[in-house]
Amino acid sequence: MTSSLPLRPWLVFLLLTLTSLPPVLADLPTASPASVGMSAERLKRIRTVIQKEIDNKQMPGAVVMVIRKGAVVFSDDIGVKHDAIFRAYSMTKPMVSVLAMMMVEEGQLQLADPVSKFLPALAKQTVLANPMDNSNATVPAVRGISVHDLLRHTSGLTYAEFTRSAAMKQAYTEAGLFSIETSSKWITLTAEQQIEAFSKAPLQWQPGSTWEYGLSTDMLGRVLEVVGKKPLGVMLEERLIKPLGMKDTSFVVPDSKAHRMAQALAIDPLTNKPFAPMLDLTKAQGNESGGAGLATTANDYVRFCQMLLNGGTLDGKRYLSRSTVALMTSDHLGPKVATPLQPGELLMGVQGYTFGLGFMVRQSQGMASVPGSEGDYAWAGAGGTFFWIDPKEQLIGLLMAQTPGPQRQYYRRMVKQLVYQALE
Repeated sequence: MTSSLPLRPWLVFLLLTLTSLPPVLADLPTASPASVGMSAERLKRIRTVIQKEIDNKQMPGAVVMVIRKGAVVFSDDIGVKHDAIFRAYSMTKPMVSVLAMMMVEEGQLQLADPVSKFLPALAKQTVLANPMDNSNATVPAVRGISVHDLLRHTSGLTYAEFTRSAAMKQAYTEAGLFSIETSSKWITLTAEQQIEAFSKAPLQWQPGSTWEYGLSTDMLGRVLEVVGKKPLGVMLEERLIKPLGMKDTSFVVPDSKAHRMAQALAIDPLTNKPFAPMLDLTKAQGNESGGAGLATTANDYVRFCQMLLNGGTLDGKRYLSRSTVALMTSDHLGPKVATPLQPGELLMGVQGYTFGLGFMVRQSQGMASVPGSEGDYAWAGAGGTFFWIDPKEQLIGLLMAQTPGPQRQYYRRMVKQLVYQALE
């Protein structure tokens, strides 16, 4: 029997509220922007600006999330579904760096350990004598690469596709880490082949001397596999992905989820030429790349970020000590490490950032031509993803997009500006 009695006003309000709620957002609390000191009206500018980029055929779409004081205050999917799966590329690196520091905390390895302790094939490495000329002359490494070097990118390793050294690109080609046809050839090698290739190639710089972004975290992944006696993907799944509730994060996207993969535009709007093919993460690569191999979603990755902002805990489980998170987000370059290209220049085209253990770290309020706080830390992926964590403002910003061209620097600056202008 059905009732013909009218609905009570409070029940009407409840039903309207429930039907207007967004989907569950990363299993995190939600809050009104005003309740945590942000302007809802100003946050709406994010959609307006990104929609304009989509309309102008500059980007295919994006998911943007803003979390403040532990609650989701803004979440919008513009031109793409909220549950879209993105190639994380180098946003894999912070997760592998956290895994490494968990193992450091357990006494399984130390930052000062030489990599050759775990990978004996790398015991005697050479370094290009003059990296910026075309000579392939080498000299012995003055010391071995340390785990610390891998985490802060002072190992002397590089990316052949990005290096300014023609000699280094040739060396990586000869070692089997790079080819013109397959720029990311290092990910097509098995773990054993990759280690062998590392042993053949010289380093671009003496270990510890220079910040050079490259394959350091891939080598770190190989170290962790030796220490943990398990594949990198298994360790990440057991130690971080599953406990954090990251339901769609993996090295291989299963067939049942492949239709959710976000895609880039076919043509680069800056060059009017086709984009190079992005990694096909619906199938296994040659190795589980600690530097570039994961696929993930906005909801998943923001949980990882919230754990870090909480000082190493989430939902009552501790992953890292507060002191370790502080260590990872401190300056690890100092005045003695050369920075021909600063981390912020690489990521966003701005100065003012140093590097910690897996993240770039803002050095001061000034210098960088984007808003932020001293000590905020961030990283991004070559496919267009980007996150930052601001402990001072208790703020997380996340941009998930597949914009692999040079314009990704522009979008990172754009979203960071749009979020900070909404602070009350």
